[in-house]
Amino acid sequence: MDIAVVSDTHLPRGSRVLPEACVERLRAADLIVHAGDLMTIPVLEELRGYGEVVAVHGNADDGAVRSVLPARLDLELEGARLVVVHNGGPAAGRLERMRVRFPDARAVVFGHSHIPLHETAADGFQIFNPGSPTDRRRAPTHTMGLARAREGEIAFELVHLD
Repeated sequence: MDIAVVSDTHLPRGSRVLPEACVERLRAADLIVHAGDLMTIPVLEELRGYGEVVAVHGNADDGAVRSVLPARLDLELEGARLVVVHNGGPAAGRLERMRVRFPDARAVVFGHSHIPLHETAADGFQIFNPGSPTDRRRAPTHTMGLARAREGEIAFELVHLD
C-alpha cells in the first residue's frame, strides 16, 4: 500500500495552494493521511477529490472540521499499526515518549511543528512528521511524506517539494 502523508496545509490562506508536485503524489497514492491543521471542510473535500483520505483534526482547524475528524486515528495498514495524531509534544524525548504512549504501534505520524522529522527506535518503532507542503515556517523547503506499508512493516520517505 502506497500512502501520501501531509500535515499543516493551513488552507485557504491568501493565494496559497497545494503544490502540483504534492497533488501528483496525492493522486497516485492508495491512501492519503493528513495529520491535522487542514483548516476547513472544503479543504478536506479537495483532498478527497484526489483519493481516499483519513485525517485527524489539529489545533488550527475550525469547529466543523473538529466535529467530523478525530484527535487520534489507529490504522492497520498491510499488517502495520499506524497511529496518527496532530501534536507530537516537545522535541526532547519525543521518540521514547511516543514509544511508551503507543506501545502497539509500528509508527506514529504527527504534524504541528511544520518541521519534517523521521526517527527510528532500536526496536524499529518510528515517528514521522511530513512537515508542510504549503507553510514551511522554519524548515528549509516545503515537504510531504510518502510511506509504503507491506507485510507488517512501514517505510517512510520525506519528499522535498521545492
